[in-house]
Amino acid sequence: VQLQASGGGLVEAGDSLRLSCVASGRTFSSYIMGWFRQAPGKEREFVAGISWRGGSTHYEDSVKGRFTISRDNAKNTVYLQMNSLKPEDTAVYYCAAGSGGTFYYISAYTYWGQGTEVTVSS
Repeated sequence: VQLQASGGGLVEAGDSLRLSCVASGRTFSSYIMGWFRQAPGKEREFVAGISWRGGSTHYEDSVKGRFTISRDNAKNTVYLQMNSLKPEDTAVYYCAAGSGGTFYYISAYTYWGQGTEVTVSS
């Protein structure tokens, strides 16, 4: 599986962005999908995850109520809608695919995209 993330950019605090991640292959619906982020000098951290058919979603506490993860299995695409962005959301955002496990753990994911950079100015 190859993952291609896009949609990042430079925005102001309070703005919105929608990230997209397109997966290659025919088995997209068999993977859980996640979004992680890594700020400069910090470890990669979980942001949001979604189950195979989208019936279950999970969020890191700081993004709950602001970010929404969704997927379209017909388009092999997972999205991250980010609203009310804050400067502390500035990071490189990565999408990831895994066969299953605990959404929050990096080890649950096997395939990673190249990352898309999000910068939020104050």
